[in-house]
Amino acid sequence: MSVDQKTVRRIAHLARIAVTEEDVPHLQGELNAILNFVEQLNEVNVDGVGPMTSVTPMTMKKRQDGVTDGEYPEKVLRNAPAREDDFFVVPKVIE
Repeated sequence: MSVDQKTVRRIAHLARIAVTEEDVPHLQGELNAILNFVEQLNEVNVDGVGPMTSVTPMTMKKRQDGVTDGEYPEKVLRNAPAREDDFFVVPKVIE
């Protein structure tokens, strides 16, 4: 796959990056080099290789999923513009 100069300008526009006309050929070469590297990865045989989250085997730390009040509602509600008991008061929204 190859990127032309029109595509470079479009990518820059979508990414909201200001690119001068002098920079377009250089960026075209950079993007093509990146895409060539990614294409090389397709040649690697990954049959039987499972997905991993880390290079070292580890298990995720898990905690009990339970509903709490945070243990300190006064701190949480200290800056609330309006509150009732241990709850935020928000305006009613109906569409």
